Amino acid sequence: MSTSKTYASAILSAGLIIAALILGQSAIRFKKLDRSVVVKGLAEMEVDATLAIWPITFNEAGNNLSDLQSALEDKQTIILEFLKENGFADEEISIGMINISDQKANFYGGGNQYIEYRYVGRAQMTVRTDQIDRMTKAITRLTDLVGKGIALNQDQYMSQVQYLFTELNSIKPQMIEEATKNAREAAEKFAIDSDSKVGKIKRATQGMFSINDRDMNTPYRKIVRVVTTVEYYLTGN
Repeated sequence: MSTSKTYASAILSAGLIIAALILGQSAIRFKKLDRSVVVKGLAEMEVDATLAIWPITFNEAGNNLSDLQSALEDKQTIILEFLKENGFADEEISIGMINISDQKANFYGGGNQYIEYRYVGRAQMTVRTDQIDRMTKAITRLTDLVGKGIALNQDQYMSQVQYLFTELNSIKPQMIEEATKNAREAAEKFAIDSDSKVGKIKRATQGMFSINDRDMNTPYRKIVRVVTTVEYYLTGN
């Protein structure tokens, strides 16, 4: 074999060896880079409700339609005065329609000759306010209405006050930051146990925000929660 061919062959062999080394190192780096850990981070915040919706319903029964309607309208007036005395503005109060049913026309009760009152009327008023303290104080004074001959419908579903938190967007960034921080702390704990270091975020997903009552006795206090799922690269041995 000529000297030139031997020299070319040596160069080619050296090139292949160098290429193999480079590829091998790249594979090692890729393998290290591909190591990751998936962790979850929880953030919780206790907040006050920012909106209250109070449905006020009441019934009246009678055998004369015009008298029944007048009685319901009188009660509406008394309740409206009560609400204004407790500081609610006109724009916070809405008055619903009066519904009257004929008991004798009812399929199930129409044949009952012992029905005392033929007509039963129901009316509803709704208070919608961001003054939560005013709402809770007014509810404690409902006995004032009882003293004026008005018994409100205490149906658990129809008359339950709703307390809502409507300022979620204002606390989202802070809560996501806290959840991500907690996730990283969990990843760092795992990294210490596995003799590694936490690298950059590989991917992250944000869970749904949930808003629940703190407890059944204080529905105007809310617990906001969010969970983030983060995958971090691991570096080191």
